[in-house]
Amino acid sequence: MAMATTTTAAPKETSVTKQTSAKATGGYDLTVEQLAAEVGMSVRNIRNHHTRGLLPAPEVRARVGYYNADHVARLRLILEMQADGFNLASIERLLSGSDGVAERLLGLRNAVTAPFEPETPEFITGEELVKRFGEVSSKDLEKVRKLKLLVALGDDRFEVPSPALLAAAEEVTALGIPLHAALVLVERMNRDCESISRAFTRLFIRELWEPFEQAGRPAERWEELTDAVNSLRPLASEALLALFKQRMTSQLEEAFGKVIQHQTKRK
Repeated sequence: MAMATTTTAAPKETSVTKQTSAKATGGYDLTVEQLAAEVGMSVRNIRNHHTRGLLPAPEVRARVGYYNADHVARLRLILEMQADGFNLASIERLLSGSDGVAERLLGLRNAVTAPFEPETPEFITGEELVKRFGEVSSKDLEKVRKLKLLVALGDDRFEVPSPALLAAAEEVTALGIPLHAALVLVERMNRDCESISRAFTRLFIRELWEPFEQAGRPAERWEELTDAVNSLRPLASEALLALFKQRMTSQLEEAFGKVIQHQTKRK
């Protein structure tokens, strides 16, 4: 199957970028302009963070302030928290503590949001879509978009976030099952998975996070909590698959048992 692909050229690395990256990595001194280039932030914003107390003061020598790798890490942490929806007031409260709670919370968030086994998205044209599935009604196409099986990019091109899921849908239709019926089933599976995922999340919050908070969030247990998150997701996946196999076998046996009984009565 031919797929349309897009490539994005890597940004050209200038000598200034190389210089600042090398300095930040090695912990060497950076001027405020070099620091701004390193983290992709304006000098004005860096100075505003100073004023709010979000960024430690630089070391001043001969009237020039010099920043190190710790300043780079702090600014990147602020940017990451802003990207997650925290406003500066919330960031200030989190960073005001001396226990590194902001870094630990983001480490936990990264463990929570890291994909199981990330798929590489593919790209498909409308013509290729018709070849694989035939003509798709506008109603079914809207359901496909709602389920995020395809993301319209314009110019009759689509991104496929989960090629494995689209391939499964293609195989189902190849068996003679209409696309509409397959999409109805996927929609129901999506709702069921949402409910199961919510149940596992509540289990984590109730049995792990809340006791951790009640204990005063002891520093020595942060790593334990992050490890629990990393273990919970594959365990949930394995448990769900094991139960599904049992129930699927049971349902098939029951259904085909009835089919056989019905056939024997007809003879």
